[in-house]
Amino acid sequence: MPINFGLTLPQRGAFIGLGSITDILSLAPRAEESGLFSSVWVGDSITAKPRPEAVALLGSLAGMTERLRLGVGCMASFPVRDPALFAYQWATLDLISEGRMDLAACTGIVTADGASRAEGRHFGGVTDIDRAARMEENIELCRLLWSGEEIDFEGRFHSYSALRIQPKPVQDPCPIWIAANPAPGKYWERSLRRVARLADGFQTCALFPGILRLMVDDVVKYRHEEQKNSQEFPVMAYHNVNIGKEREQCLDESKEFLDAYYGPVFSPQQVEPWTAAGTPDEVISDIKDLIDQGATAVTLRMTSPNQNAQFRLLTEHVLPALV
Repeated sequence: MPINFGLTLPQRGAFIGLGSITDILSLAPRAEESGLFSSVWVGDSITAKPRPEAVALLGSLAGMTERLRLGVGCMASFPVRDPALFAYQWATLDLISEGRMDLAACTGIVTADGASRAEGRHFGGVTDIDRAARMEENIELCRLLWSGEEIDFEGRFHSYSALRIQPKPVQDPCPIWIAANPAPGKYWERSLRRVARLADGFQTCALFPGILRLMVDDVVKYRHEEQKNSQEFPVMAYHNVNIGKEREQCLDESKEFLDAYYGPVFSPQQVEPWTAAGTPDEVISDIKDLIDQGATAVTLRMTSPNQNAQFRLLTEHVLPALV
């Protein structure tokens, strides 16, 4: 399977001095023009980690691009949103983009400061403990509604009678990935079995050295147990990149970026494996390591205040050696 590259647009950067949201979105047509990227991604959260809203941004990106696939990873608010309304919105996005949408759903749990717990209270009383089950139910509902057929549904969290949405997506099936990055422990198997059972693709973060290989191997094993094909199952590493003369300086700058973006929740020991950093040759080596660990695609977020300079370095000195 050929390796595809995505560009992750840090839309929350509009709040931390990276420029206007228009400046950030303008990277998408440049990525398409370069011919080096297959997709563009935005992040998502409502109040847990507030930012310009993902569905609205993807509508704008659909009009700014013609070829790139458009994704949200991860859709942290997916368990909080009304699934019928979301299915309607996403089908419309797939229509106006002519079948270019990729959804990476996730639980969206943010334990720091009780952020996702507070978000859940604001939007229908969704508890953190129910987010995974809500995500599963919402995935089922989206797929049923995207069939274009009238449905009756009685679930744990939602019920609908004689509901049909139009338009249906252009893609049939319209892909739903699951984004997950479980730490080794009691939720590891449950999380990865969910990916194997329900997802059309897997998106994850390499927060610890070698962890991507472990996750990929287990997802493949669980898919075999589910009698599902793993040969064309996409695995995307959601990764950071910072290109410069000194690797340590690049890592320090990425840590400062991530602290401003999320708060100080990622340790230096997590930032380093999660960031392709240093000279172009060092960055190329870091990305090749992700591919060796089983990634079939990599989406890169430039964790630097100088997005334009990083974009030039990425497209002129790194990606041409990899595509």
